[in-house]
Amino acid sequence: MTTEPPWTLTAAAVVFACLLLPAASFTDGKNLTNDDKKKDNYGLIFGTAYGPDDRPLYGVRVIIHPAGKKHPSWQQMSDHRGEFAQRVPPGPGDYEVTGAIDLVPVEDGKPQKSKRKHLKGEAKVHVDDQERRDFSLHLTE
Repeated sequence: MTTEPPWTLTAAAVVFACLLLPAASFTDGKNLTNDDKKKDNYGLIFGTAYGPDDRPLYGVRVIIHPAGKKHPSWQQMSDHRGEFAQRVPPGPGDYEVTGAIDLVPVEDGKPQKSKRKHLKGEAKVHVDDQERRDFSLHLTE
């Protein structure tokens, strides 16, 4: 009968504990660094793009920028439900949201490029603090 020396079980327990302690210390939420805290502080602009027939539009190019600035800060595409979302810095702030899409109608399985429609729309959104702001973006000709 062979018995293992008692120090091998102790060594295995120490190694096992050393591997688990670092993982457990990050899961309690108290050991967050400043970078991790900054990632949790944000406002959210959540919108839905609608066409002239009040149906959600897929593939709308959405540009979001702070009011008063000319170049875009963020660009999004609306999903199959016409929805898009963008995180913005917390705190009071006004944002301008513009959307545009080119629609080409299809008749008898062929695209009718001569009947192309360019739809566009814009809206202004105000975010007070760390909040979610929902709105609708209606596009017209």
